[in-house]
Amino acid sequence: MPESGEHPADRSARMQRSGSFRADRTVPNGSRAQLSLSLLEVAIGVLVVFAVLSGVILGVPTPERHTQLDAYAHDAAIVLEDPSTRPRPSELTASRSAFEQGRAALHARLDGLLPENLMIRIETPHGAVGYHSPSDEPVGRATIPTPNGSVRVLVWYP
Repeated sequence: MPESGEHPADRSARMQRSGSFRADRTVPNGSRAQLSLSLLEVAIGVLVVFAVLSGVILGVPTPERHTQLDAYAHDAAIVLEDPSTRPRPSELTASRSAFEQGRAALHARLDGLLPENLMIRIETPHGAVGYHSPSDEPVGRATIPTPNGSVRVLVWYP
């Protein structure tokens, strides 16, 4: 018991009756800022709508076509260099007659080499096989060095 002899429950009841007992501990409005929850939700909603609209308007960046075409040309060059198949690039550059003899076999290999939506041309020092490459469209290129000259692989979309 406290020294005054008064019971704690009696003291609490007396303080509540007199008004000297304050239970709320509120901070005055000037010392802290408050933002309503609905205003915060509206701000987040506006940001989400802005992000979606900017994605639609600006679009998603497409992969570089030229880089993809270079990759296709490089892949075709690797397949052409395979030692188990004929004619190999070194055979095509050996002489004009060797190129003429291997031309039909090379043309047959080109049909199944790349996807159907791509055009291909193989250029050697003695001639070329395939379609003529466009001058105004992106073209992927790969070069195969051989002892008798370079073989160029050109790939493009029609």
